[in-house]
Amino acid sequence: MAKTGIRPKYTKTIVSPEFIDTASCHCALRPIAEESGIDPENTQAWQCIQNTYKGLSGKWYFPISQKSRDESVNGYSLPDTATWFTAKLVDDRPLPARSLDSTQLIPSDKQCTGLLGDREEPMAGDSPSPLLIQRDVPNSNDEDLVDSDQTPSCQGGSLAVAVTIQDPESWQSLGCLPGFLYRVWKGQNNTIDNLPEYCPPLVTCQNARLTGGQCPPQGIFEPFICPAGYYCPLGGQLQIRCPSGHYCSVGAYRPTPCSPGASCPEGTNRNISFLPPGLILAFDVILLVTMIGFKIRDNLKSKHKTSSKGKHFSRLHKHASFFDKSQNLKTYQSLQDDDITLESRITHVQRPDTGFGGNFTPVDTTVDNELISDIDLFIQSMSKCIGTEKFGLSFEFSDLKFQPKKASKPILSEVTGKIDRGSLWGVMGASGAGKSTFVNVLMGKQAHTGGVTKINGVPGDIKKYKKIIGYVPQDDIVLPELTVRENILHSARIRLPSHWGESQIQKHVDTLISCLQLTHVKGSLVGSAAKPVISGGQRKRVSIGIELAAAPMALFLDEPTSGLDATSASSIMMTLKELSRLNITVITIIHQPRAEIFESLDSLILFGRGRVIYQGPEQDVQAYFEDLGFRFPHSVNPADTIMDIIAGQGHLYKPAGDSGIWPLIHNWKRMQESKKPRPESSLSTNNTPSLPQPSTFTPNEKTEEALSLRRSIKSRGAPFHKQIYYCTLRSLLQQYRLRSSFFFEIGLSALGGFLIGLAQFKAEGINFRGFYLQPYTILSSSIDYGSVPQMALLVGIAIGLIASSPGVKIFGEEKLIYWREASSGHNRLAYYIGKVLSTFPRMLVANLHFTATFMLLATPRISWGESFAANLLYFYTIYGLASILSMLTRREDGPLLAVMASLVVGVLNGMSPTLHVVADWHMSWFWRALPGTWLAEAYFEKNVTPLAYLYEIEDASRATGYRLGKFGWDCVVLGIIGSVYRVVAFGLMRVVNQRGKG
Repeated sequence: MAKTGIRPKYTKTIVSPEFIDTASCHCALRPIAEESGIDPENTQAWQCIQNTYKGLSGKWYFPISQKSRDESVNGYSLPDTATWFTAKLVDDRPLPARSLDSTQLIPSDKQCTGLLGDREEPMAGDSPSPLLIQRDVPNSNDEDLVDSDQTPSCQGGSLAVAVTIQDPESWQSLGCLPGFLYRVWKGQNNTIDNLPEYCPPLVTCQNARLTGGQCPPQGIFEPFICPAGYYCPLGGQLQIRCPSGHYCSVGAYRPTPCSPGASCPEGTNRNISFLPPGLILAFDVILLVTMIGFKIRDNLKSKHKTSSKGKHFSRLHKHASFFDKSQNLKTYQSLQDDDITLESRITHVQRPDTGFGGNFTPVDTTVDNELISDIDLFIQSMSKCIGTEKFGLSFEFSDLKFQPKKASKPILSEVTGKIDRGSLWGVMGASGAGKSTFVNVLMGKQAHTGGVTKINGVPGDIKKYKKIIGYVPQDDIVLPELTVRENILHSARIRLPSHWGESQIQKHVDTLISCLQLTHVKGSLVGSAAKPVISGGQRKRVSIGIELAAAPMALFLDEPTSGLDATSASSIMMTLKELSRLNITVITIIHQPRAEIFESLDSLILFGRGRVIYQGPEQDVQAYFEDLGFRFPHSVNPADTIMDIIAGQGHLYKPAGDSGIWPLIHNWKRMQESKKPRPESSLSTNNTPSLPQPSTFTPNEKTEEALSLRRSIKSRGAPFHKQIYYCTLRSLLQQYRLRSSFFFEIGLSALGGFLIGLAQFKAEGINFRGFYLQPYTILSSSIDYGSVPQMALLVGIAIGLIASSPGVKIFGEEKLIYWREASSGHNRLAYYIGKVLSTFPRMLVANLHFTATFMLLATPRISWGESFAANLLYFYTIYGLASILSMLTRREDGPLLAVMASLVVGVLNGMSPTLHVVADWHMSWFWRALPGTWLAEAYFEKNVTPLAYLYEIEDASRATGYRLGKFGWDCVVLGIIGSVYRVVAFGLMRVVNQRGKG
């Protein structure tokens, strides 16, 4: 304040008032403001020029009347009147008190108390004055007459020396900086004559600043930060309470509009928006009601199926009765298992007592026109798909050899033979005999290291035929979350010709399901082995149906009867027998078959030590070994005896002579070399007199067939974009069926966001504190550069815990499915992209819940949308990281390792050690390769940059190593890292654990 030049004329001793808090207030005799209506030249009053309490300074003091000194509100005694006490220093008499409208006073002004008067004559109307502290004032003849400029400018009095912190040039060019207040109640402190000063703080103020707090100015000319709940417009002359609908944080120079749905009454210092949580809550309620509706619908469907089941059985018994009476068919005895009754209906065959080895004669087509129509439709559909009525593949192989790299001896060697179309072949051998390797080489899943293979008489790479070759693995690799029909339909959509329409595909699938006698369970979930829904035999037929849906010309099966009971195994073999009668080549690895199953085979290939022991008709195999001196016991399954012989236990059945495996191998080799005729033309594959032998094609017919086959292969498979669509649709359906896991992830997301937000709630959105801009740096409190990275650290860890386990399960539990589909012609990339796309809704909903609860409580400066975007991209990276680990670990270990990995990438985010420190280690590249660093930098940018008008944020950037102004780039890099993770996971999926491939 500029000097007033006031020299009041008086000789009487004037006493200053007693202050309620004498430790915090310093008084000065000041001119009364013009509002008093009194000539300021002759009017003065006592005024507090310094107050150590936050937000109080330059207050006028009023009398204590009816309040005692001990009564207070919020630590301050309150006056009962708004009266200025003034002293008119004329004729040595005080001027009567004048009333001041209390509405002109801000609340803090009313909290100061004091009394102005003298010891001899209290002012009229006042209650007994408290103890007055005498202050001697020089008389009018003294040159050092009291005025406002004689009062010390720092709280320390004469011991505290103020330091000017802004020179005239800076004051004229910059003026007051935004966010600071420079004036006391209706009086400007700082001008070019009274520049901003710094006063050494008192102990209490110093402690507050060192702990990151704020304290009131320590001198009358010291600027101070605008308090929370107020804003101080540019110029620093006013401190205005934040209006409703806005919020004002510490150092605000203008109010910030609150976001929609926020509760922002007058004086609000943070933006707490209830709109996003409200919308999320509404979404959850709608989702819950929808799920309940679907559950009720499913229950009603289940009841309907139960009520119609009796009618279905009645229809089956009617057919069985008709067959027994009208056709006099010889069939199996009626069993309780649905499989046998249903298979009786599909085959319409006469079977001898042994089960499958006799003549198969078609039944009169008038028996069941509906059934015959289904079979005919399936054959027609197969013909249309293949482009010819002569579908089926024949295989020729000569001197086949397979020797793995770094292996000392081959697994397969000197294998020569031929398999004609339209036959059912069984491949048998002891463990390690080479039967699985032979099948894998023959169908192109493994490249042979020697020899020649031909398909339909044409040599070449068998892999190019994989789209028309089906493979049914030993384990039923089906998706348990899908129904019977959904599993088969997906295979048909992906693998049938690209020009087929949806209606054609649907009709083909329904016909196939009817032929496989799965119609009554087509809407049932397949279930898992641990929680089965359909029977084991039905699961196996679903697995076969997945391959038949693609209209294959050859079908390979790996031990299709293993793990099944005798009834289900017989049912499966009967289905395979019927497929071979449709001219499809069926080759199956069989292990320890029961007699009926063994006799149902058309031909056999027996392996020992990687070489052929026998190849020919099943009905001639016993005679072949008996000619070599082996004796088959009566009443014993011949298959068991043969398995013992080719496993090296031949001495049990041949008392004298060579009975080992090598003599058997050499004997078969000598027969081939000498070209001795084999029993009943052992290379023949069809020994049923009633069925025609494979026809011999003319050269023209062969050429036409080869062209038709080539066209069929070329047309197979849906376009790339459709495969992506179908795979995405299937994966979304899986996640819907596993909705309990999805709901758990949503709940965990909301809880995680709530806990992280709760940890930040006390900060009231103030998560950064730096050095004030020059020239006010000396007024700064202790800096806080770590709160924003710490918040990002907690966010990263929480998202890692939420997303890592689901990421492993979505990608890691389908490796076998992937290998099965990839080996049959599915586009690998389309499958993987579909899986990735299906996770987006899951990540989106989880992130909505996390961000909504986090932002509600934490209220950081980063906007809701920016926080949502950064968090979503971090979800994306964690899912990608989890997919990598799912390819490298067992699924039992994957979730735990994924959690640990997400913890590592979250902790190494540059908070501690800082990026500035790791740069000295020359390890910045490693931190920058992790997503946690980019998430922290994004948060740092959006929480710190808005304070650039107040703090030296570049200093903070250099100290932490986080770059400013790079939020968009930070988000882009997070997306790049997540995509790179997925590329790595896809590469690992193709090369790791290839046992699923074979």
